[in-house]
Amino acid sequence: MKPEAKSVPSVSVSYARNGSSTKANALGMRPMQERAYEKRGEQYLLIKSPPASGKSRALMFIALDKLANQGVKQAIIVVPERSIGASFHDELLSQFGFWADWHVEPKWNLCDAPGADNGGKVNSVEAFLQSDDKVLVCTHATFRFAVDKFGVEAFDNRLIAVDEFHHVSVNPDNKLGLHLGAFVARDKVHIVAMTGSYFRGDADAVLAPQDEAKFDTVTYTYYEQLNGYQYLKQLDIGYFFYSGSYADDILSVLDPAEKTIIHIPSVNSRESTKDKIREVEHILSALGDWQGADDATGFQLVKTPEGKVLRIADLVDDDGARRDRVSAALKDPAQKNNRDHVDIIIALGMAKEGFDWIWCEHALTVGYRSSLTEIVQIIGRATRDAPGKTRARFTNLIAEPDASEEAVTEAVNDTLKAIAASLLMEQVLAPRFEFKPKNPASGPVEGFDYGEGGYQTDRCNVGFNEERGTFQIEIKGLTEPKSEEATRICQQDLNEVIAAFVQDKTTIERGLFDQELVPEELTQLRMGKIIKDKYPELDEEDQEAVRQHAVAALNLTQKAKEAALGGEEIDGEKSANTAFIEGVRRFAMDVRELDIDLIDRINPFGEAYAILSKAMTEDSLKQVAAVIGAKRVNLTAEEARELAKRALKFKQERGRLPSITSPDAWEKRMAEGVAFLARMKAEAARV
Repeated sequence: MKPEAKSVPSVSVSYARNGSSTKANALGMRPMQERAYEKRGEQYLLIKSPPASGKSRALMFIALDKLANQGVKQAIIVVPERSIGASFHDELLSQFGFWADWHVEPKWNLCDAPGADNGGKVNSVEAFLQSDDKVLVCTHATFRFAVDKFGVEAFDNRLIAVDEFHHVSVNPDNKLGLHLGAFVARDKVHIVAMTGSYFRGDADAVLAPQDEAKFDTVTYTYYEQLNGYQYLKQLDIGYFFYSGSYADDILSVLDPAEKTIIHIPSVNSRESTKDKIREVEHILSALGDWQGADDATGFQLVKTPEGKVLRIADLVDDDGARRDRVSAALKDPAQKNNRDHVDIIIALGMAKEGFDWIWCEHALTVGYRSSLTEIVQIIGRATRDAPGKTRARFTNLIAEPDASEEAVTEAVNDTLKAIAASLLMEQVLAPRFEFKPKNPASGPVEGFDYGEGGYQTDRCNVGFNEERGTFQIEIKGLTEPKSEEATRICQQDLNEVIAAFVQDKTTIERGLFDQELVPEELTQLRMGKIIKDKYPELDEEDQEAVRQHAVAALNLTQKAKEAALGGEEIDGEKSANTAFIEGVRRFAMDVRELDIDLIDRINPFGEAYAILSKAMTEDSLKQVAAVIGAKRVNLTAEEARELAKRALKFKQERGRLPSITSPDAWEKRMAEGVAFLARMKAEAARV
């Protein structure tokens, strides 16, 4: 009997399939590539765009222009792993309308060369720098060794293009980050940085604020890409708990009829049985009867009970020769458009970023991944557009916390991180928000649809621009950013702010399990602190503007989903791509007037807890709550100071200080902060 699956906070989004993101212009560029090419003259360019949106080719267009028209001597393309080097093989761009073709001399694609990343490959970099050839492709590691050996000055007057830029970090232990900082400080190279997820799993910043300010940014969202696809219409993201061994429960989430990539857990993780080979064998036997291996590809052949023979690529095999044969078969360009070439891929550390299998319908990951970036990359494996592929999904199979387990705290942490990823992905997959203060001078903006009644002067309006996938939402009392940097953050970086917020363990714990929580403590204090730490160069007013925009984006996403769930269905399903838009409008209409105080009073984790309580057994949920409750956070001096600041603002607005006996929980909390500070001062005076 198939085990029953239990789901945790999940996301399901539908898109319009208007075909726009797959259409090319006269130069053969898709919309994201065209947007990036328009900024080809920038010395420092950061391209933030999802997997499968065409970043590699966008870089080819930009690099060719820099080499031909901007006086740049050579281009060096830096990728995180050798397999991604294949993305930069020769391309006949001229046959689609561009004025040049992309060519890399085979000896200068060091990702195709045998051997280690240091040693001979570093010498090859030196030989390239002294040659008249134009393009080199190498790994991040080879590049790091080369910069260590030759110094940043050896690369003057060249383009350094860094693919999967989220591998960079301001952490002093991050060599690539140190090198990038040195290149920017010297200011003698051009840099193009590309990433599908600008946030990192470890919450370190990718670039220092002063360096990031020098980059011009091109942002192309998941929403724009998926909405503009020709075939893929729906993306589902789900978290499932299991007990016992995951291999026993895997068929509760694995459908053999779907093209699937399975990522089994790292051998160091809690979910691993510590025997990865046996785990693969267990999955194969759960799927059916083994029929042997295909001589040409090395794929495992398994016959299901229904009689279908599945072709399964095993990338976990420790035998290097066998694994390389399977890997080569997966990359065979002749099979790229053959849907029947392979059915299931089982991997451990491979088949993540840069791995291109357009037919993948299901990315199934066992064990929580500590990095939100890695989750975004894995989801990207399933979000390629392909004929006949209308639905894709990402599933994370996680061990359910068990009261008898010694590792229960770790299990709770995994649960919390899954919820964090769910909240973040919900925001990443939604249209972009532009927030405007509501005032007497407010009016409609061209290109935005304000719903049935049109723009209403006497209320807060919600407009939607379908072409750009952008909401324009009016909010009373909203603080507008003053500086260029704060404006840029509010327009482009809200997902990075939200990522930092939902990765903050204290925030998630309190949001889900603190019965006495006042939501403003999360939305004002915790979010405020995160923004101060992340953007110390902004003044207080700009920090507050960023905080308000980030809280509004996160909470409106949650409220829109909630409202959309009660929406009307058309022909048995929500009208394509309108449920979320209607949800935002419905919420705005229900509250009559959106203001920042109302938005601050919403706990963004409320819905997550409701789903969690349905998905877990009562004992497991109690166990999670007990672990969190055992380390309840008391007020810190820093939080008290922040509360006192909010109390001062309250006094300016109301003409009185907050009252500790107030029935309003937030007013009472501000008063407690003032009292806490007063006690601290009194105790300090007595010493």
